[in-house]
Amino acid sequence: MAELTLEQQVARLAAIEDIKRMKAQYCYYADHGYDPDGMASLFVEDAIWDGGQFGRYEGREAIREFFAGISKEIVFAIHPVMNPIITIGGDTANAKWWLIMWSTMIVDGEKEARWFAGEYDDHLVRRDGEWLFTSITVDGKFLASPVEGWAEQTG
Repeated sequence: MAELTLEQQVARLAAIEDIKRMKAQYCYYADHGYDPDGMASLFVEDAIWDGGQFGRYEGREAIREFFAGISKEIVFAIHPVMNPIITIGGDTANAKWWLIMWSTMIVDGEKEARWFAGEYDDHLVRRDGEWLFTSITVDGKFLASPVEGWAEQTG
């Protein structure tokens, strides 16, 4: 495998930072009422968002509609993502992240605290210099009360 030139290394690092910033914007939109227009703006037209237990949505409009409705079920959330592993392949990329989400959800008509942990597997494409998601897959590890239930789900 040939070594990258300094220019190629800088371009690769710039792409990684752009993707990190984009994911941070995704989390910002999620943490501010799941802003459906903001969320949708980060996806290509035929993107897929697969949230496992939260459903699978195909196409930017379906993704927008999902996020427009989810704020009625998840009324508060914080989405810190960490441990990025980002692989750049020209104008495509794959990014993996861990998510630990603290939230307030409506369960049986009542507000309840919930913890969620999972892994994101994002696929992206660069169009006109801008990175966009082609797909996001969330592999949930647990969703439970911080008081009871989460220890049983984690082993």
